Amino acid sequence: MKRSPTTLRAAAFAVASLLVCALGAWLLFGRATSPLQTDLLAMLPATERNATAEDAVERLARASGDRMILLVANKDDEAAKDAARELGAGLSKDKVFAHVLAELPPFDMEQLVNPFLPYRFHLLTQDDREALATPGFDAVSALKRRLNEPFGATIGPKLGDDPFGWLQHWLDRQPWNRSTLVPEDDLLTAHRDDGSYVLVIATLDGSSYDDSVQRRAIGALEHAEHEVLAKHPGTRILRTGAIFYAAAARAGAERDTHVVGITSTIGIAVLLLFVFRSMRPLAIAFLSTALGVIGAVVATILVFGQLHLLTLVFGAALLGEAVDYSIQYLCARANAGPAWEPMRGVRQVRPALLLALATSLLGYALLALVPFPALRQMAVFAIAGMAVACASVFWLLPALLRKPVVAPLATPFVRVALAWQRIASGRRAFAVIGVLALLAIPGWVKLGHDDDIHLLISPPASLEAQTNEIRDIAGFGGGSQFWLVEGDSTEAVLQHEEALTDRLTKEGIAWTGVSGMLPSQKRQAENLAAITHTFCGSALARDGSCGNMDRAQARSYMVEAGFKAATSDAFVAAMPGKAFTLEDWKKIPAYMPFQYLWMDKGSIVVPQGDVDVARMRAAVEGLPGVSVIDKPASISTLFGEYRGFASLWLGAAMLLVAGAFAWRYGPRGALRVLLPPLAGIVLSVGALGYLGQPLTLFHLMALMLVLGVGANYAVFLREGEPHSAHTPGAAYAGVLLSAVTALLSFGLLALSTMPALQHFGLTLLLGIGFTALLAPVSAPAPVKKHA
Repeated sequence: MKRSPTTLRAAAFAVASLLVCALGAWLLFGRATSPLQTDLLAMLPATERNATAEDAVERLARASGDRMILLVANKDDEAAKDAARELGAGLSKDKVFAHVLAELPPFDMEQLVNPFLPYRFHLLTQDDREALATPGFDAVSALKRRLNEPFGATIGPKLGDDPFGWLQHWLDRQPWNRSTLVPEDDLLTAHRDDGSYVLVIATLDGSSYDDSVQRRAIGALEHAEHEVLAKHPGTRILRTGAIFYAAAARAGAERDTHVVGITSTIGIAVLLLFVFRSMRPLAIAFLSTALGVIGAVVATILVFGQLHLLTLVFGAALLGEAVDYSIQYLCARANAGPAWEPMRGVRQVRPALLLALATSLLGYALLALVPFPALRQMAVFAIAGMAVACASVFWLLPALLRKPVVAPLATPFVRVALAWQRIASGRRAFAVIGVLALLAIPGWVKLGHDDDIHLLISPPASLEAQTNEIRDIAGFGGGSQFWLVEGDSTEAVLQHEEALTDRLTKEGIAWTGVSGMLPSQKRQAENLAAITHTFCGSALARDGSCGNMDRAQARSYMVEAGFKAATSDAFVAAMPGKAFTLEDWKKIPAYMPFQYLWMDKGSIVVPQGDVDVARMRAAVEGLPGVSVIDKPASISTLFGEYRGFASLWLGAAMLLVAGAFAWRYGPRGALRVLLPPLAGIVLSVGALGYLGQPLTLFHLMALMLVLGVGANYAVFLREGEPHSAHTPGAAYAGVLLSAVTALLSFGLLALSTMPALQHFGLTLLLGIGFTALLAPVSAPAPVKKHA
C-alpha cells in the first residue's frame, strides 16, 4: 500500500525529532560536564577597551578560585576556634573537597625566609631606602639597635643574615603579613571588638560552576554547619566564593523556571481544554511546543557550547509564543468542521504563519546582533525554537489531525471574542487609539532611565553582606574596581606600577600589587647602590661590588657593633647577591596566591578597604600606563549605549515589518495591520512611565518582541477572517487564545527574581495585552448576521 506524502513527511519529521531528542539528551546528560552555565560573568559582554583590561577583569573575578572561604565567628575565642576545627573536620570527610585548611600544618620559618636571602641586598622598603640616603647615617648605631632588640622581635631572618633588619622590614610589608589574620593555636585568627574570627578554606575537587559539585559541596557545608551551630550556640559562619554566587544564580533560575514553566503550562492546558473541549488538541499543541523547546536547547548548546540559566528561564516563557503556531492550525481545524482536510488547512494557515514567523524572527535577530552573550543566547534559543515549532505544524501535525473535530471552539469564548471585536474595530476604534495615545504622553514625559549592572546580576543581599564582612576582616573576596598597569616590557610595567604605588602610599591608600613584592630592576639597582654606598663610600668596583679595603670597612662596622667576626665575614661575603627577577618571583611558594596580579605586559593593583572610585581616578592622573578599571560602571555605560541604539533598531524593525506588510497587503492594508503593535508599544511605554519604571535596555528589547509578537496577532486575524466568515468571531478567538497563552508565559517573567527578566516580562505583559485588544482594527469589522 502506497503511503501518502503527508504520512511520509510526518515520518521523516518524527525521525529527525527523535534524533534531535537523542542528541539533546546526550548534550545535557551524557557528557562529563553539564552544559548548564551558572557563571554570572559569562552573561556579560566585553566592556574594556583592550584585551589586557578584559583579561584583568577575568583574573580578578577568578581570584578566589574554586574555593569556599569561611569565617567562623564567636564572641568567645575558644568557642570560635573549636567550632572552626570541627567545621574543618566535618568538611574534610566529604570527597567533594580536594583540601580543607583549618588547622595550619607545622611551619618552618626558614622555608619562608631562605628563598629571599640571595636577593636581600636588592630588596629595601621605602623607609630603609630613605634612611640610608640620609646624610650622616650611622651604620654602627643601627647595628647595635638591631643587636639589642628584645627576644622575639626578630622572628624571621637570622640575625647574622640580616643584621640591619632590611630583609625583615621587607618581609613585614609583604601581603601575608598585612592581613589581620594571625596564627594562633595553629589557626588563622582575627580579633575584633565583637569577638574572634577563624578562617577555614575548603578547596573544591571540581569547578565552582559544575552543578553536581555545587550541590554536593553546599550540602556538605550545610550539614557540617548544622552540627557546629548546634554544639556551639552563638557561632556565625560567614561565607564567600564563586560557588555561592553560582549556586544563588542557579537557585533563582530554578525558582523562576518552576514558576514560569509550571504555572504557564497548567494555565495553557486549562485554557486549551476549555476552548477545544478535548485532550487531543492539548496533547498535540504541547507536542509541537516541546519539539520547539528541545530543538532550541540543542541549537543553543551546539552554537555556544553551553546553556545559561537565564536562557533556560526565558525558554520556559517561550512556551507561550511557540504554541501559537499549533493553536492557529487547531483553530483552522475547529472552524472547518466536517469539511476539514489536513493539507488544505496547512495551505490556509501557511501565509499567516510564515509572515508571523518572519516578523518574530526579525525581532529576535536584532537581539542576536547585540554583542551581549546573554541576549545572543536568548535570541538563538528563540529563533531555533519557533522555527521548529512552526515546521512541526507544516510537516507533523497534518498526519496527527486527519479527522474533523467533533465540536467547534467553545461558544462562550467565541462570543466574548466577537463582542470585543465589534467594539474594537471600525472608525470608533481609531478615535479611541488616538485618545489613548494622547493619554500616554504624560507617561512618556515621566520616563527616566536606569543602566545599573544589578539589573542583570543581583546576588542575594545576605551573601553580599557576608562577602563585604569577610573582605573587611580577612582581605579575601575580589573587588570589581582596581588599577590596571600596562607597559611594553616587564621592567616598564613595574616602573609604572611603582609610580602608582608610591603615590598611593603617600595618600594613605592601602593596596596590593606586584611591585610591593617584586621591585623593578631600576629600583633594585637603587637599593643596592644605597647599601653599597653605606659600606663602601666612593670606592666602588665597576660591577658594583665592594673591594677588599671596603669589605674590611664593612666588617669593622659589624664587629664594632658587637657581631662575631665569622658572622660579619659571612654577611659581607654575600654582597651584592643577585637581582630579583620575575622568574624568581614566580618560583617562590609564598607568592603563588598572588600570581593572578601579573599578566603579560600588565599588572593589577587592588585597593584594600573601601576606596571611592573618584579617589582612585584622581590617584592616576598624569601617570603613564595606569588606568582605573571599574567593571560595574563599564557595563552600565555599555547598557546606556545599547539603550540608545535600541531605539534606532526598533525604528529599523518597524520599517522592515512595514515593508513586508505593504508587499502582502498594500500600503493602506499595511497601515491597518501595523497599527495594533505600534499602538501597543506607545501605550506600553506610557504605562511604564505612569508605573514609575525607569526605561532600561531590557524594556526596549522587550518592545522589539512586542512588535514581532503583536504583528503576529494582526496577521492571524487578517489572514484568518476570510476563512471563518461563517463563524463570526472565530478568527479573533484564535488570536485571543494565542495572546492569553503568551501572557501566561511571558507575563509571568514579571515575577522573576532577576530585575532584567522582571522588566522584560512587565513590558511584554503590557505590550501583548494592548496589542491583542487592539488587533481587531487590522481587519474590517465583522458583518452582523440578520435573521
